Amino acid sequence: MGRAIYELQGFAIALDNVALVSRVFAADNNEGYQFNITFSSELRLPVKFPTRTDADLGRQLFLKALKGT
Repeated sequence: MGRAIYELQGFAIALDNVALVSRVFAADNNEGYQFNITFSSELRLPVKFPTRTDADLGRQLFLKALKGT
């Protein structure tokens, strides 16, 4: 079976390496909203969106893909 890969904002994310997905929160310096994806290697990827609605949708779709693995 091949690895499950999810593309998000130009990143190809190997879903089997994801350890944690944070909640959506306001990003620093008025940069919109973000959630963080933490990998098993403790690397953290901040995913930013201009609106909270976009961030919530992006997180929900990512979690749906994650649950499908």
